[in-house]
Amino acid sequence: MKKVVNVGIGEFKVAKAPAVLVTHNLGSCVGVALYDVYHKIGGLAHITLPSYRDMGTRNKNSRDAKFADSAIPLMIEMMEEAGAKLNFTVAKIAGGADMFGLPSNIPFKLDVGRQNVDKVKYCLKKYGIILAAEEVLGNIPRSMELDLDTGKVTLRTSQRKERFL
Repeated sequence: MKKVVNVGIGEFKVAKAPAVLVTHNLGSCVGVALYDVYHKIGGLAHITLPSYRDMGTRNKNSRDAKFADSAIPLMIEMMEEAGAKLNFTVAKIAGGADMFGLPSNIPFKLDVGRQNVDKVKYCLKKYGIILAAEEVLGNIPRSMELDLDTGKVTLRTSQRKERFL
């Protein structure tokens, strides 16, 4: 039986196969699954905000897992410490939904979901990690599960729909 590792809001976890990493309630938040396909080591982050650099001075903590620009480098660091290699690592992302029915012409700076998605993609590109699959934006909250035996990412919605990335 595989160990299930729950990832809370604003957290990330790293594990090796056999294990399953799971996070729930990805609304405007973005789930980032990183997986080393050769070593079967992975990480899952539940990103709540795009950038610690853009927050007020009290929040300038580059080791805070709730921000895309700090969680992704930290997760990569922990995966490498566990034996993962970036050249074998791919990413899959989900979330960034509009949970409040914002108008389509809303300024970008007020659309947290879209900002989160953009910052996550920027960070992945910065580290040379291939984005293998994504299901982002829209208006449906999702749960995300990364199986470290296979690298398969399962998404579930409140409508009981299940699909794979």
